[in-house]
This record gives sequence, C-alpha cells and structure tokens, in this order.
Amino acid sequence: MPGHLKRTKRKVIHTFVIPLELYGTSSPIRYRRRCYRAIFGVKPTVTRGKVRCLACRKPLLKGNILSAQHATNSDYQKSLLSGLELFSGVCPDDVQELLQKCDRCDLEPGELLLSPGNKNQNVYVVLSGELHVHVGSTDSPVLATMEVGECAGEMSIIEDRDPSAYVVASQPTHLLVIHKDILWDLVNASHEFSKNLLVVLSERVRSHNQFIAESIGDWRKFEKHATTDALTGLGNRHAMEESFPREVERCIQSECPASLIMIDVDYFKSFNDMFGHVAGDRALSAVAKILGNQFRPRDLLVRYGGDEFAVLLPGVGAEESLTIAERVRAAVSGDTADSDDSLIQIPIRVSMGVAEIDSNGNFETLLKAADEALYRAKDAGRNKVSD
Repeated sequence: MPGHLKRTKRKVIHTFVIPLELYGTSSPIRYRRRCYRAIFGVKPTVTRGKVRCLACRKPLLKGNILSAQHATNSDYQKSLLSGLELFSGVCPDDVQELLQKCDRCDLEPGELLLSPGNKNQNVYVVLSGELHVHVGSTDSPVLATMEVGECAGEMSIIEDRDPSAYVVASQPTHLLVIHKDILWDLVNASHEFSKNLLVVLSERVRSHNQFIAESIGDWRKFEKHATTDALTGLGNRHAMEESFPREVERCIQSECPASLIMIDVDYFKSFNDMFGHVAGDRALSAVAKILGNQFRPRDLLVRYGGDEFAVLLPGVGAEESLTIAERVRAAVSGDTADSDDSLIQIPIRVSMGVAEIDSNGNFETLLKAADEALYRAKDAGRNKVSD
C-alpha cells in the first residue's frame, strides 16, 4: 500500500512506504521499514515499549528524541530526494522545513487529479503509482505517463491558467502536494530546485513542440488524403472546390482569361458491365495518366467524380482551349487503343465541354457553362469537343 496507519496508545501516525525505485535497494526488509518521514522530518514511534526513529529504527534517548544527531542523516535524505526530478541535487537542509508544510494525498485508479476548467493551486510529485495524461477528454489516447519521481501541475501554476490536459491515476498513486506558495518559497530557498524546475518546464515545452510537429504532420497527411483521389492520384472534387474558385477569382481580378474543360469517359457504364470493375478502374487510371501528360503543370486537373474529370486552364481563352481539348481527345483515343494493358481491350473515347470565364461571372457560372457544353458534345454523338 502507498500508505498505512501505525497506531500508538495516544494518536495515529501516518507513515508511508518508500517506493523501491526511489530507495534503490533490493532488500525487502529495509525497503518496507523506510518511511517518508525521513524526508519530511523524523518523528518517533513506539515499538515494544521503546521509542525508535522511523528512518533508522534505532532506540532514541528519552530526552533527545528530536535531536539532530538522531535525525536521518543528510546523505540518506538526499538519496531519497534525488529520485524526485524537482529535488535532484537539492540539499535537504535547505528544503526540509518547507517540505514539512506539504500535504500528501492518495488516488485510486481512474481518479481525476487535474482537468481543464478546474483551477489548480498545487504541484503534484508522484511518490508511488502512476499518472496518465489525456488531451481533449479522459477517453482519448494516453499522451504521456507520469511515473515515480515525476511531477504534474507545474505548467498551470507558472502560467496562472487552468490545466490544459486531464491527469488521471492509472493505478493506486501516492502524491506529494506542493502548494503554489510553498513552490515559490522552495524556488527562493534552493538554487538546485529552481534549476530543476526550469529543466522540467523546458522538457514540457519540448514535448509540446514535438506533439505539435507530429500533429501538423498528421494533419498534412489527412489533408492530402482528403483532397487526393485514391484511384488516380489526381485532386478530387474537394480539392476542386477549394482551388478552382480561388484561381478563377485571381484571373478575373488580373483581367486574365481562363477556361474550364469538363471531360467525360464515353459509355463507361457499358465498359464496366462488359469487362468488370477492375478493368474500369484501370481504364480511369489510364485516362488520368494521359490527361496529366497532356496539360501544363500549372493547369488544375482533378477527378470530378465517377468517370468525369475537370481541368482549369489559367491564361487560356476559349479558342485556344478548344484546340487543346481536341488534341487531348485524340490522345486519349489513340493511346488507349495502343495500350499494353490486357484489361483495356477496346479504345476509350471521351467527350469534352469547354467554357471561358466571363468578366462578370464566377466559378459557379463557369462550371455551369462547361457542363452544358459537355452535354452538347454527348448529344452530338460523343467522342467530340463542344463549346
């Protein structure tokens, strides 16, 4: 147990077992007999009628119980403190009086210690057990683990703000509770403590920066997936809705022409029914590759959906766009007719509709005009280009 009650005839004295990680000994007997009073000030207890020191277990002279010569020696106290990241290298004599003013508390597994929206006044040092840190909610994945010797709550004290994360006990946990007023007194009392606090804060900032960098990387990955068509590798409709209106508006503002070409694979449903969906996917990928080779790098090419593609040509007027579209149509038919892909057994044909932006228009009007031109190409017998 993190703590137990030792009863005497007159009062109850709280004693606490030192975690093996802090004490650094393999002896279970010595391990069990040490207590945190060695850090926070030695108090006597009665064993078989004799007054003994809780730290060293030696009998104490009746008139000399609280004498310094029977108190736990400084080296022993320092060895205990060195296991706590805030107290590493700290001289026990500098902080012992302040540590006696600190409280301690126990948490059960799942018990909440810190949470956003709840003001925090303390720094908590893990003496035994373990804490988990969650961001957003306690149901989110564990972001960090606070083990024996580590601390929590210092950032909200320094910033004078509510905690930014949820801190929850993952197992029975015993904590040293340092009130913010005592924290500042410790800073004033010990140079080593101040340095340790700065190191802890630096590690927190470094950890936060790393988390942000990883989050940005994930965000970019998700963004790419959200705007990229998985089959063809082209931009998808979402990418079109983001980039096309912005580019059209830029062309209008600079009085630069721009044209939109809508492309539809002819009789694609029949192709799928005849050769299967795998062959259909291969056909769309082949068309996408040809289109990518036919247009300029600055042209915005996307898979609009299903068997439709769209490409925006900044700086190109309607007449030139018709010429480009006719060249692309012929390239698709010729290249797929000579395809080495055994699944593409017949040439693939496309219909194309071309429209130029009007100075008083916008992307929506341009899209509507190009779509209407596409339908005219289909009505004219397919495998054609129309404006």
